[in-house]
Amino acid sequence: MANIDLTQAEIDALLAMNKIKINNDVYDYPDQGGSLRIPLTSEDRREEFMLDVTRGRIELSKGTLQNRTRQVIVLVRLDYGGSPHRNPDGEEMPCPHLHIHREGYGDKWAAPVPRDKFPHIGNDWETLQDFITYCNITDTPSIQKGLFT
Repeated sequence: MANIDLTQAEIDALLAMNKIKINNDVYDYPDQGGSLRIPLTSEDRREEFMLDVTRGRIELSKGTLQNRTRQVIVLVRLDYGGSPHRNPDGEEMPCPHLHIHREGYGDKWAAPVPRDKFPHIGNDWETLQDFITYCNITDTPSIQKGLFT
């Protein structure tokens, strides 16, 4: 089982690490209510990552973009079009918000989305491209837009 008790230095290193596709597969961007899981790796192939794309079924503007490591550790999660999030200190964070793994708390803290990094909130496809850049996915997997993307 993966060690989920990472130090902040380990978290920061994993966040900063360049991530690359593991194959040349072509993935279909999910339709409403769909999801996509794309395996990634570090350039030295020592760390495994996963890019998760989930789109809302009922609330069409709702979505989640997530970058995980060691199968279960959420490094970064962007939630948009959904409910507010309550942080461990009781502060309510409206949607959209960004979860970044924090030592001792995992992904339980949310922060406002940095608009300079995510200027396309409201456009699912462009937000995915911004998220890929934000997560340092440097050799981008091939994702093709669907008819309704």
